[in-house]
Amino acid sequence: MSKTIQTTCPYCGVGCGISAKVGQSLHQLEISGDVTHPANFGRLCSKGSALGETVELKGRLLEPTVYGQHGSWTEALDLVANSFSRIIEKYGADAVAIYGSGQLLTEDYYVANKLMKGFIGSGNMDTNSRLCMSSSVAGHKRAFGSDTVPGCYDDFEQAEMIVLIGSNAAWCHPVSFQRIRAAKEVNPALKLVVIDPRRTASCDIADLHLPLASGTDANLFNGLLQYLSKHQALDLAYIDAHTEGFADALKAAAIDLEQVAAVCGLNKDDIQRFYDWFANHKKIVSLYSQGINQSSSGTDKVNAIINCHLATGSIGKPGCGPFSLTGQPNAMGGREVGGLSHQLAAHMDFSSTDDIERVARFWNTQNIARKPGYPAVDLFDAIYDGKVKAVWIMGTNPVVSLPNANKVKLALKNCEFVVVSDCIKDTDTTALAHVLLPAQGWSEKDGTVTNSERRISRQRALFDGSGNAKPDWWIISQVARRMGFEQEFSYQSPVEIFREHARLSGFENNGTRDFDISAFADITEQDYQGLQPTQWPVNQANPQGRSRMFEDGKFFTVSGKAQFIAITPCLPVHSPDQHYPLILNTGRLRDQWHTMTRTAIAAKLNQHKAEPFVELHPVDAERYGLLANTLAGIESPWGSMIARVQLTDSQQQGSIFVPMHWTEQYASHGRMGALVNPIVDPISKQPESKHTPVRIKVYQPVYQSFILSRRELNMTMPDYWVKIKGQQHYRYELAGMSLPENWQDWAKNKLCDSQGETVQWQEYQDAAGGHYRAARFVNNQLESVIFIATKTELPERSWLTSLFAKTALEQGQRRVLLTGKPPVGVADVGTIVCACFNVGAKTIQTAIKSHGLKTHQQVGLCLKAGTNCGSCIPEIKALL
Repeated sequence: MSKTIQTTCPYCGVGCGISAKVGQSLHQLEISGDVTHPANFGRLCSKGSALGETVELKGRLLEPTVYGQHGSWTEALDLVANSFSRIIEKYGADAVAIYGSGQLLTEDYYVANKLMKGFIGSGNMDTNSRLCMSSSVAGHKRAFGSDTVPGCYDDFEQAEMIVLIGSNAAWCHPVSFQRIRAAKEVNPALKLVVIDPRRTASCDIADLHLPLASGTDANLFNGLLQYLSKHQALDLAYIDAHTEGFADALKAAAIDLEQVAAVCGLNKDDIQRFYDWFANHKKIVSLYSQGINQSSSGTDKVNAIINCHLATGSIGKPGCGPFSLTGQPNAMGGREVGGLSHQLAAHMDFSSTDDIERVARFWNTQNIARKPGYPAVDLFDAIYDGKVKAVWIMGTNPVVSLPNANKVKLALKNCEFVVVSDCIKDTDTTALAHVLLPAQGWSEKDGTVTNSERRISRQRALFDGSGNAKPDWWIISQVARRMGFEQEFSYQSPVEIFREHARLSGFENNGTRDFDISAFADITEQDYQGLQPTQWPVNQANPQGRSRMFEDGKFFTVSGKAQFIAITPCLPVHSPDQHYPLILNTGRLRDQWHTMTRTAIAAKLNQHKAEPFVELHPVDAERYGLLANTLAGIESPWGSMIARVQLTDSQQQGSIFVPMHWTEQYASHGRMGALVNPIVDPISKQPESKHTPVRIKVYQPVYQSFILSRRELNMTMPDYWVKIKGQQHYRYELAGMSLPENWQDWAKNKLCDSQGETVQWQEYQDAAGGHYRAARFVNNQLESVIFIATKTELPERSWLTSLFAKTALEQGQRRVLLTGKPPVGVADVGTIVCACFNVGAKTIQTAIKSHGLKTHQQVGLCLKAGTNCGSCIPEIKALL
């Protein structure tokens, strides 16, 4: 008998609620949105909708592995504990480190942080949240005295104006973006401004797009502060009563419209329009994300935005405020428990001796760390330099995601002792581990996460743990016990950890710290299991939680007043030059997540963008001799990659865009992190991932090929390859720098391993034209196809991939198979546009023509495309 369990999505920081219908068969799962969850009210994006396809056991890490051999938990845990203890005894506590992830649950995070900082006695626990949100943390702390997000999602409907800054929310936070779209449809007067060097899908509903020059955001917002002052748009009473430092901030923001236009590369009239709108609307929400944070001056950019909200008193009230869109599902929870190397726990940190002593008293430890540890980039530099000799990596893939990723790879390769806890067996990082610890994945883990609006939700287990996989908190606790801390890590369940976390948040607090969930200090197991989504603080003063902070104008600074920060904008550290003339911008795709360890399992998520690509302006393409759909080599001083060329005028001249997701598991030369410069913000220590000088050139193989195969192939790959999972097939994109002597032998060598089966071949070769094409049938069912070309483009793959759903091909289909095109009268769906409902571009075009469709809503009624997460609506509009 099936059962339905309410849980939380494991992807972005929106924190969507999920209703999971669990079937009787192993890992049978039906996913829908939780209509009662206030983060999404039932709506899910393409990634969340496909979660049911990601819980298969293929590729899972299910047993502990010690030096490449399966081992027992006892053997693996003893080795980790003994190795850490030995290295600490010989070199000191700072010779070991933990590198965590926003994929960890709060309870996991808490135990890891407690072990490293409270009992090992080193600050060396950092996390991949350093790569996405630490500039927000630093900006909040400078302005508010605490890492507090003031507003909530309800502000989207109440706002008069929403500003998206460095955020392609349409792709990166799709459910929140659809909420904004819906608010604008109900209230057409709602203004939406997008500030981004690229014209992204988020511009689809924008009233104004400001494509500013890379890195100039602080100049734009300094100019806004100056404009507000000159046009009497300040809330002087609020400034006087609730803030400090305004005069210095205004003085530093001495820049006029003409200067802003020149520095930012913007049209003066567009800037004027934005400034006028900001001055004449009271309810303004500024949503910002990685375009602001991932910068060598990200903290200053955050404070330049906050300054404008403080100056107009538009903070802590309905429909207004600066709002950081968190990148990961539990980056906020990690910040709550001290997941960054400069933090302790419960929003306390190493900058305060009182905080250090308070946490030491609560944890009853004499060995607490007393200084910050290495932040992410510095941590892997320290591993490279041999200062850190043992590292434990939990639920993340730094060999792909960190900047200067080749150095990270070399650092781990030469590290004395590397431990990786993960649920996936083969990643770029697990390949370098001495010990692999099988952690439970989403659908098995049990605990809490906190989303972008401070809302704590339960992530509940849907299945028992697979194989010998264990919860992260259990793994960490077992190592801690073996290191001599048994009494302090005697947890038997996540609720015990959550209670302790809640007690610490209220310990000696008395309203002096923002994070306080002390109302949960004695929560029962039953109440924990039934915990409903709640925004912190949750304490005696706010027993039901609190939607907005700072309504009363009181902040967590020493004076109780918010601090204006005087911002002197600086351009990115590395600028383009004659050797590296282009700017590399990086980011996420609509249907993929981080390094694809989960999303690539779901076939439908691989259809929209199947290969690493680089977007560039047609003018730049002509300058560097690049043609659409060909391959290009991209180089920076730190590394290189190869990507498929996509031309678009949504990309500024002089800059290129590359997505972050591909790894060596899926592409031979697709690791974007290898290119990215390792410069960091001096305050937040967050890397500059949006501005790396690069050069680009033609990558000219002597042949290109693709293979579609019903089964995964075990073959020797050529110079360039990409592998993705499709619907009932695997797709390989290939290119080589040398020709085989015989194409038939080459193809059959790659495709043949069937035994005892009736095999038929269908072949076509044009030696003069440089073509070879073949199809292989096993027991009359299409098993694989291979297309090779040396001089011309290869045909589209969409119709060919559809044939793998058939038990047998019709005569007409078989006759035209090697043309790559369907028979006359048979529809070709084209490139998939809507991943949620598997609707292709040609299907949409045909429906538009045959039914006279005029709007994306009509397309939705006809084909369902665009009616779930809505992320494909801009592409549907373009087809219209």
